Amino acid sequence: MKTLYLIDGYAQFFRAYHAIRSPMSSPVTGEPTNMTFGFVGMLLKLLREEGSIGEGGNHADYLAVALDVSGDKGTFRSQIYPEYKATRPEPPEDLEPQVDRCLGMLETIGVPVLGAEGFEADDVIATLATRLTRDLADLRIRIISKDKDLKQILSDRVELYDIHKDESYTAQRLREELGITPDQVIDVLALMGDSADNIPGVEGIGEKTAAKLIAQYGSLDDLLAHADEIRGKRGEKIRAADGRLLLNRELVTLRTDLDLSLDLPDADRRHLRLSELEPILRELGFNRFRDELRTLLGDAAPDAASSPPIGGLFEQQTLDSPAMHADYRAITTLDDLDAFLERVRQTGFVAIDTETTSLRPVQADLCGVSLSVEEGTGVYIPVRSPDPASHLDEATVIERLRPVLEDPDIAKVGHNLKYDLIVLRRCGIRLRGHDNPSEADAGSTLRGDTLIASFLLDPLRSSHSLDALALALLDYSTMPIRDLIGSGKEQRTFDQVPLDLATPYASEDADISLRLARRLIPQVEREDLARLWREVELPLVDVLASLEFNGILVDPEELQRQEARLRGQIDELRERIREVAIEEAGRAFDPDSPKQLAGILFNKPDHDEPGLGLRPLKRGKTGPSTDAEVLEKLSLDESVQTRLPELILEYRQLTKLVNTYLVNLRECINEQTGRIHASFHQTGAATGRLSSSDPNLQNIPIRTPIGREIRRAFIAPPGRVLISADYSQIELRLLAHLSQDAGLIEAFKSGEDIHRAVAARIHRIPIDEVTPEQRSGAKMVNFGIVYGITPFGLARRLNISTSEAQEIIDDYKRRFRGITTFLHECVEQARTHGFVQTMLGRRRPVPEIESTNPARKALAERIAINSVVQGSAADLIKQAMVDLHPHLDWRDTLGEESAPPDPEHLSGVMMLLQIHDELVFEAPQESGGHARDVIVQTMESAMRLRVPLVVDAHISQTWYEGK
Repeated sequence: MKTLYLIDGYAQFFRAYHAIRSPMSSPVTGEPTNMTFGFVGMLLKLLREEGSIGEGGNHADYLAVALDVSGDKGTFRSQIYPEYKATRPEPPEDLEPQVDRCLGMLETIGVPVLGAEGFEADDVIATLATRLTRDLADLRIRIISKDKDLKQILSDRVELYDIHKDESYTAQRLREELGITPDQVIDVLALMGDSADNIPGVEGIGEKTAAKLIAQYGSLDDLLAHADEIRGKRGEKIRAADGRLLLNRELVTLRTDLDLSLDLPDADRRHLRLSELEPILRELGFNRFRDELRTLLGDAAPDAASSPPIGGLFEQQTLDSPAMHADYRAITTLDDLDAFLERVRQTGFVAIDTETTSLRPVQADLCGVSLSVEEGTGVYIPVRSPDPASHLDEATVIERLRPVLEDPDIAKVGHNLKYDLIVLRRCGIRLRGHDNPSEADAGSTLRGDTLIASFLLDPLRSSHSLDALALALLDYSTMPIRDLIGSGKEQRTFDQVPLDLATPYASEDADISLRLARRLIPQVEREDLARLWREVELPLVDVLASLEFNGILVDPEELQRQEARLRGQIDELRERIREVAIEEAGRAFDPDSPKQLAGILFNKPDHDEPGLGLRPLKRGKTGPSTDAEVLEKLSLDESVQTRLPELILEYRQLTKLVNTYLVNLRECINEQTGRIHASFHQTGAATGRLSSSDPNLQNIPIRTPIGREIRRAFIAPPGRVLISADYSQIELRLLAHLSQDAGLIEAFKSGEDIHRAVAARIHRIPIDEVTPEQRSGAKMVNFGIVYGITPFGLARRLNISTSEAQEIIDDYKRRFRGITTFLHECVEQARTHGFVQTMLGRRRPVPEIESTNPARKALAERIAINSVVQGSAADLIKQAMVDLHPHLDWRDTLGEESAPPDPEHLSGVMMLLQIHDELVFEAPQESGGHARDVIVQTMESAMRLRVPLVVDAHISQTWYEGK
């Protein structure tokens, strides 16, 4: 028996859209792709897991998609009942273009898509399933849908299938769960109604009760005929709904007589043109799915001969990419190396990339260096491989490379050069010529980092990786690294890759970097981004390399002490939660289970699993939400007579501190240095803010005393101190400067407490009469104004009424009119140009500023405002880091320090961390005071503003004491 899979198209489109809410876009076209990604994943999973063709089982022998087609008059259901589905919201703006993309893709590969004007996909499926199983005795049908309406067409050869959970729903399961047959489903649906379709059922009757009544009486007609026998409120409500229920039955009955048909040969999986899916996946940037497709094509049945074969690594390069000449070779002798380096000197520029044994540069061993001076060419100079005798050793290669790579007059380009800087520094090479060109060289555009160039030109691009940019800008698919080293438990390091495979892969990286540099860097120079590029972002690559290389010393024993202490508190809290739950609800529960917590809080006391009967404040996909917002509201609600929400909030905070921070931080300590060497990223946020990972130091909690304790573990070595330097209220100061509001500027120039000064102006009272409540209100508005704070949000934070909050905001805007004007100008700039700019010219596109969706438009306006202020703050601290860098040390090797030739050099002082508006340094104890003064002076003079820049700096032995 063969199997036809019928996909409910829009059901899967919506499911994919809501399953992946993170923004995704094509690196080539820029179109949204989150839904397309989910739908393609579902389709490939179906072909992969159900794709074997043969007799029996669940093999996907045939495949088709059914769609809703409303037509000008809607569906036949909306014509007989205009309120049908009237309460459904409009689909998201970014859904429809993705639907079009998916339908075009289905047409390209040959999947039949069926619909009938005026009818829904369920009617199409019902018609096909009924007709095909009647005419073909050897065919079974699996419907990829969870729609309960489709249960009415279940039979011994028709079932529903949830591909995401790999669960089938059959007629037998229907009988076991609800005690009814598929024929009775219609009557059950009519009785219970459907809120999603705006079909009102009988109040108080859900699926189980409806099924029980229909099973008892046999049908809806018989139930209504005996409605007088049903006692109490239920009987009254059924009798009152008599006429309504007959209309409901007409609405929920699926049509099986549509004028459409499906020729099974057209749906034969063996006739799918799967090879034509590959360029679509490449254009969309779905590289992971391209691997799955290659596997499918390799496993295809002989009848699928129209699909081109998938060969080995280098044959795949030909299949994936347009014809592109490439001359890649390995350099394994001194003569060849010297000859190539002489060519580099004559050319005056070179693209560079390194291959290593690890993604973490501080612990990576060099495997080789790849170089390119001409597009379409590249060389790989190996120093580690499975056959060390076949090439030069590391010491010899480094000795020859050093003069060229350290020559500032030879321009260097690369992709993510920060990584290469650290790797080469560990080998004793200080890469130069990649950052700012000298005045004599100012006309040169071929130097820099293509990762940074791409980010400056398009900060909203979903990926700035070398692979994504090659595909988007060069229409070229690079060789996947996993084809060389594998993945998962079988993954090997690059030094284990044979040289004949390593050479083209490594050489290609340098070649592609050169090609991208020739396209991206001149574009940056032509745009109004040259100053930001040359004076801040390129020099910052060096700065961040030094931060990562330096690392910060961490005391693992302090982390263990804090972990032990918190685990004790967690155990006590767990026991207290158990006691309170038993006392108040009569039973215990697992505090780590949101579902069990929801039961305790929101189930009625007479429920099978009794609870406290609280009113749910928000619902998620699986029931009442118990997220932090809900628990905070419940804990502040005086009418809620339980301490459980407060106790759970504390429990979650402590468990997160232990698992996310204390344990993770200890695992991130480098065994060789005793330091944490976090990675800092210039391309992590569209506003220009730096981000960090491995670990994410930006997220170390500082709002609570117990969270701040973690900073005690960050320490200075013996004889040295930490210097913490933090910009004071930087975003407010930038707001004053950018808005030119006289009142706010004067408040800063007066040197008074800014929040008290603003409160005094709002309320028109002397500053010494400002109450703590008034200061809190001013502080919230001060910090919230650039984030588009709403009266509701302010009211919730201050625990006041919405009208009081609105009055505070209105008074603020009246007293500081320059700010209101500035906020309006930010939004107008976004509308006029499609982007906003920071003080140094950084651009942030705001594509949804003209959205017809009010929520999206309001969010875009907040982004426009926030990006100018927060982006300018990012520019400022980056400028300060660049200004400080020439005066500081960074480590030559893991343990020794190196000072660049600078008469104002602060000997022994190193920059370690950048966290929000704060910089952390390490300095010799005896010169810590002088270093602090120079750091403060440099940071405060990084930009000239209409208000003074103020830096708070402290010397301490631990990061905690510095705050």
